[in-house]
Amino acid sequence: MRQLDSKKIVVATHNDGKLREIRELLAPYGLEATSAGELGLPEPPETGTTFEENAYTKAFAAAAATGLPALSDDSGLEVDALDGDPGVYTADWAEKPDGTGRDFQMAMRKVEDLLQEKDATEPARRGGRFVAVLCLAWPDGHAEYFRGEVEGTLVWPPRGTRGFGYDPVFKPNGYTQTFGEMSASEKHSWEAGRSDLGLSHRARAFARFATAMLEPA
Repeated sequence: MRQLDSKKIVVATHNDGKLREIRELLAPYGLEATSAGELGLPEPPETGTTFEENAYTKAFAAAAATGLPALSDDSGLEVDALDGDPGVYTADWAEKPDGTGRDFQMAMRKVEDLLQEKDATEPARRGGRFVAVLCLAWPDGHAEYFRGEVEGTLVWPPRGTRGFGYDPVFKPNGYTQTFGEMSASEKHSWEAGRSDLGLSHRARAFARFATAMLEPA
């Protein structure tokens, strides 16, 4: 596994929510992180059929454009009763019909409507998971991958105004709150130096990345 020997990296995202969470997780390691959005880099088209493919597309585009290692996150919600949808198309389901941005209230409603069509009204039939894949790519095309998943249940109506995306309808197994009701520290339940993987899919992917690549500053 190639090691990260740079203290400067690009976070290959234009998503403010993802950037905020990744910066919070990176903070103890003394890395100088700027985002693709802040640098004005274009968003590459995500045409992959796996989280790994899409994560690589974003990370390598940022690395090639800046000459720096780039860290990307591709993540999504897989709902068992919907055969794993929306999966890699999780963000696409939130695209407004007029192309003016994303509406996650609309996306959560779409998931719920499809669950109702499947008569998936009991918790046992509303299971799913959040998946996150972190990709660290270098300008020469080399990449390392780190995957995290968290199992849970889809709830309705949405609960909480914290987090972002589909967080208000996802209740992780063993908890009474949705991700939308948790603070960032509760949602991640992980910090530098801990030996466990934390709670959220992103924290679990990051914990694997940190163990392999980083040392606290």
